[in-house]
Amino acid sequence: MAFRFHIAAAILALVFTIVHASDPSPLQDFCVAVPDANAGVFVNGKICKDPKLVEAEDFFFPGLNEPGSTSNPLGSNVTTVNVNQIPGLNTLGVSLARIDFAPYGLNPPHTHPRATEILVVLEGTLLVGFVTSNPGMNMKNKLFTKVLNPGDVFVFPEGLIHFQFNKGHSNAVAFAGLSSQNPGVITIANAVFGSKPPISRDVLTKAFQVDKNVVKYLQSQFWWDNHYYP
Repeated sequence: MAFRFHIAAAILALVFTIVHASDPSPLQDFCVAVPDANAGVFVNGKICKDPKLVEAEDFFFPGLNEPGSTSNPLGSNVTTVNVNQIPGLNTLGVSLARIDFAPYGLNPPHTHPRATEILVVLEGTLLVGFVTSNPGMNMKNKLFTKVLNPGDVFVFPEGLIHFQFNKGHSNAVAFAGLSSQNPGVITIANAVFGSKPPISRDVLTKAFQVDKNVVKYLQSQFWWDNHYYP
């Protein structure tokens, strides 16, 4: 019995360790990502560059002081800086984004499947919020929302749907830190109504409890991606 208890405890410890894990922790100073499949060893989807060939440029990204173009239907632009822009971020579990907003611009409801986000407002006034995961039966998902001004900080927990909206008459700028080298993003409207091949209209009609013509109309729209990948 004692032996079984120790085995069960060991398995639980292993499971909780795996569940808690995010991006892998490096066992060396760095693992600069390279696209060449013959160059080294995979680490979380990337390949390590020979440390002897690493240079300062591998940890550098310029120009985040420049505003991104908000001339799109959403009126926002997300400039991402993750492992694909800075190879030296590989295995380090962190990335960054600059978010620009035109007046009444929106960074629409979306999720980051692999990262918590912390947002700081530099300019303007943003209405932000996130929605909890599904609660118990006959309970509503709870919205946590706040109006942010310059210098204010807000956190969006990993995987939860969230948004940012510029409710002011002038441009707004925010920076976001994310707890993954490659946090990913799922924009809800784009994923649901703009997937290819499209999701069955029977599925969406029943899911959203609307007429099939409404789903047909939404699927016919061009769903804009406001993310810019330098």
